[in-house]
Amino acid sequence: MAIKKNQVLVPNHIYVPKHEIISKAEAEEVLKKYNCKPTELPLIFVNDPAILGLGIKPGDMIKITRDSPTAGTSLYYRYVVEV
Repeated sequence: MAIKKNQVLVPNHIYVPKHEIISKAEAEEVLKKYNCKPTELPLIFVNDPAILGLGIKPGDMIKITRDSPTAGTSLYYRYVVEV
């Protein structure tokens, strides 16, 4: 993908929370903690602008770290699926 002059990549924008791929072991811990299957988590498409450039593929799980005025930070998990 070619980047145009003055183009802001969505993952680098100040209002996009931190997205990161988690390891298979960490994903298993999350699923055990919440007693669910990966497909029962909220889904995110592999071509979502917020995760472009992270090397994500369908079947991965990502952790989203958001700032919260009441909790400090809060964690969200998404299961990556094909479009």
